[in-house]
Amino acid sequence: MTLVKICGLTNLEDVEAALDAGADLLGFILYPGSPRYVTPDRVAEILTALREHHRQQRRDGFPAYRTVGVFVNQHVAYTAAILAQTGLDLAQLHGEEPPVVLEKLQHRAYKALRPTSLAEADADAGWYAALGPGDGPNLLLDAYDANAYGGTGKPANWEIARVIARFHRILLAGGLTPANVA
Repeated sequence: MTLVKICGLTNLEDVEAALDAGADLLGFILYPGSPRYVTPDRVAEILTALREHHRQQRRDGFPAYRTVGVFVNQHVAYTAAILAQTGLDLAQLHGEEPPVVLEKLQHRAYKALRPTSLAEADADAGWYAALGPGDGPNLLLDAYDANAYGGTGKPANWEIARVIARFHRILLAGGLTPANVA
C-alpha cells in the first residue's frame, strides 16, 4: 500500500488542496530553522478548522488522513506537549534523536533517517523501526545533507530505500516529483 505525505504545510488552504490531491499524511514543520516553520499555535488553529470541515474516518474504519509534526532534536517532553497542544497524530523525528525518545513517545513517533550507506541505514532501521507506530510508517528515508535536516529537494538513495522497504514500512522523501514518484 502506498501512502502520500505532503509536508511543509502552513495554512488551511494548502492542507485542503493536499487532501483534495489524495494525501494520506499532512506534515507541519515545527523546526524553527526551516523556512516552512509553523508555530504550534498555528498548527492547532489549522487542525481545529480542518476537523470542522473534513471527516476523519473512511468507511472502512481507517483514518481519512493523519497529521504529522516534524521535530528536530527536541526534548521528548516538549514533543509530547506539542502533540497534545496541537492535536497532531504523530511526530516525525528528523534530527539525531536516540531510540529512547521514540520509546517514550509510545508509538506516536517515527524516525527520519538520512543514511550515508546501506550499512548505516540497516543498523539504524533495526533500532528505530520497532519503536514506530504500529499503524503508520516505521521510518522515513531522506537524502543525507551535511548542512540541512531535510527539505533539500535532493532524492534519497533509492537503492537503500528498496532494501530497507523489504523489512519495514517506510516513507520515502526527497526529490519526489510527478515524473518519478510512481
